[in-house]
Amino acid sequence: MKLKLHVWRQKDANSAGKMVSYDVDGIEEEMSFLEMLDILNERLTLAGEEMIAFDHDCREGICGMCSLTIDGIPHGPWDATTTCQLHMRAYKNGDEIYIEPFRAKAFNVVRDLITDRGSFDRIIGAGGYITLRTGQAQDANALPIGKEAADLAMDAAACIGCGACVAACPNSAAMLFTSAKMGQLALLPQGQPERNRRAIGMVDQMDAEGFGACTNHYECESACPKSISVKFISRMNRDYMKAKMTEGKVTV
Repeated sequence: MKLKLHVWRQKDANSAGKMVSYDVDGIEEEMSFLEMLDILNERLTLAGEEMIAFDHDCREGICGMCSLTIDGIPHGPWDATTTCQLHMRAYKNGDEIYIEPFRAKAFNVVRDLITDRGSFDRIIGAGGYITLRTGQAQDANALPIGKEAADLAMDAAACIGCGACVAACPNSAAMLFTSAKMGQLALLPQGQPERNRRAIGMVDQMDAEGFGACTNHYECESACPKSISVKFISRMNRDYMKAKMTEGKVTV
């Protein structure tokens, strides 16, 4: 298979970027999208040219590092799929493919296809954890949790923090990510004592990072490689409003 790639190249955050075209052949349909980029980088290296910088780690759809916008779609054309799980059988000989980094004000381009998603880490640092001492671990059945709540918590916990929701949203909103990280704890008994503080801290930090607000386009849900529902955004909004109304009245 022979392809023409149009790849965003940018030296660093302070440099202007541009699309650069590359012809790559010998691509097999069994290859993953990242393996195809590996082949291109190997050929660029042998030719004495600068390799294309892109993020990757586990290549198993778990870590969320492979953040590429492919033909205008975060993670590419397949539903519920990360870039590393996208295979070249999605394309045919002679196709042209446009590859860019995730675009958002809060995701600064570091180099080429790599963006700084440290804003997500700071949102988590504002409350996405449990600090209360739990003492000795209890038996698994000591805290009975209903199946519906347990299933929803697991759905939220599936978020890998890749940022596709932000890249897909016309407002660059991070509300699906933030609501998933809040929701996985808000649905469990262990998350209740700090629930108000968590809601205020994480949402306020999300706003401080420069992310936009949700206007119900649902592009985030469509682009999410883990198919996380926008219903978690509604839960987050309710939690935030309740926490703000009781702020100063409830000690957590």
